Amino acid sequence: MTTHAKRRTEAPLAVIAIGGNSLIKDHEHMDVLDQYRAAGETSHYIVDVVKHGYRVLVTHGNGPQVGFVLLRSELARDVIHQVPLANCVADTQGSIGMQIAQSLQNEFFRQGIDQQVIALVTQSVVDEADPSFSDPSKPIGPFMSEAEARQHERDDGWAVAEDAGRGWRRLVASPTPIKIIELPTIQTLLDGGTLVIAAGGGGVPVVFKPDGTLRPRPAVIDKDAASCLLACELGASKFIISTDVDKVALNFGTPQQVDIDHMTAAECRRYLEAGHFAPGSMLPKIESALRFLEQGGEEVIITQPHQLSEAVQGIHGTHIVP
Repeated sequence: MTTHAKRRTEAPLAVIAIGGNSLIKDHEHMDVLDQYRAAGETSHYIVDVVKHGYRVLVTHGNGPQVGFVLLRSELARDVIHQVPLANCVADTQGSIGMQIAQSLQNEFFRQGIDQQVIALVTQSVVDEADPSFSDPSKPIGPFMSEAEARQHERDDGWAVAEDAGRGWRRLVASPTPIKIIELPTIQTLLDGGTLVIAAGGGGVPVVFKPDGTLRPRPAVIDKDAASCLLACELGASKFIISTDVDKVALNFGTPQQVDIDHMTAAECRRYLEAGHFAPGSMLPKIESALRFLEQGGEEVIITQPHQLSEAVQGIHGTHIVP
C-alpha cells in the first residue's frame, strides 16, 4: 500500500454532495444492483479528488430511495406496520452509505491506496416551528403522471406537484437544518485522515424536546442545505455538488440555453433573482452555493460525477467564486 491517503489535518477539505437521482441513471436502471454500480462509478472519481491532495467528506441525496421505501411500506400496510418517514431517511442513509463506503474501499484497494472510509448515520436538528411542516415542498420518490399523482392526492392525502418538467412527485416537509449532532465526531474522523460519508439525505430530522432530549420529525431535509451546513462548520475550501448535468445553465431546456463555466456570487445571485433556476432541481443547489461562499468558502463546483477529477483542476463544470 502507498501512503497516498495519509492526509494531514492542514490539507484542504472538499465536501462532495452526490445527488440521489445521480445514483439512478434512468427508469430502466433503478434497482439496488444498478444503484450499487452507479455508486461504484462515482467512487472512482471521488478517489481522484483524494489523489489531488484533498481530505474528503461525501454526502448524498436519497429522495428516490426514500420514496421507494415508503411505497413498499404502503403496499405492505395490511401485512406489517408502516415505516415512519424519519426511519426511511435513516434506513436509506445506512444502505446508500454502505454502498458508497464499500465502493470507495474497493477502489482504494484496487489503486493500492491505504485509506480508511466510514459512513455515519447522521441527525440534523431542525426547528419544530419551521414553516415547511405546514407547507410541504420537498419532492421525493419516483416520477409519476399527473393522473397518478392526483389519485394519491385524493386517496392517500399526499401533497403533489410537477417537478421541473420531469413529471409529478410527492411533496413532504423540508425544514432548514440548523445543527449536525455528529459534527464533533465527523471533525475528529476527518482530522485523523478518514474519508467520511455523512448527512445522507440531509440527515434524519430531529428536534430538541424541552428536557434536552431528541426526537425525530417526519420530514426530508434538502441534502444540499445539510451539505452546505457541514461544509461551513468544518471550514471546507471547496463545496462540490455532483449532479446529473455537466454545468449550470441559463434558460435551461430552451433553445436559448447557455452553459456557465465561471461566475461570481454576485452574478449567480442576479441569475437566481431572474428565475433561471428551477425549484426542486437547481435552485436549492444555487442557494446552498451562495450560502457557502457568503460564510467564507473559497469555491463551489457543480458538475457530473465523471468530471470530478477535471473539475477540481478547473477544467470542467461550473465554478462559482466569491
